[in-house]
Amino acid sequence: MEKREPMAKREKDTLTKLELEIMQVIWRQGASNVTAVQAGLEQQLAYTTVQTMLNILHRKGKLKRKLKGRAFEYRATVTEANASGHALRDLVDRMFGGSSEELVMSLIKSRQIDAKRIAELSKRLEEKGSDQ
Repeated sequence: MEKREPMAKREKDTLTKLELEIMQVIWRQGASNVTAVQAGLEQQLAYTTVQTMLNILHRKGKLKRKLKGRAFEYRATVTEANASGHALRDLVDRMFGGSSEELVMSLIKSRQIDAKRIAELSKRLEEKGSDQ
């Protein structure tokens, strides 16, 4: 029973690819109705598809909506940084058993990052730490 609750929470927190694209439009444009979101997407989607996705995001708690005239206006309830943090935690949990070290090792092994770049990033983090 205990394992079902975290899975349900993960599904609520994690955005699908299309949900993320729609959220990015709203983060970029601010409060938007269905037509504005549809116009802001790179891919062409039917009005009803965008409307359905906005309703799903509203049910997930990622958007709030307010009736403006005859159409709902949708506004993000989560920041882009918060959403990316959830996605990263989900990736690390699912693919690397919760180990961020294993994620870094995978990036190194697949040659997506090298030791020199890691050293540069570490130095930047140390500099940021001294700024605060």
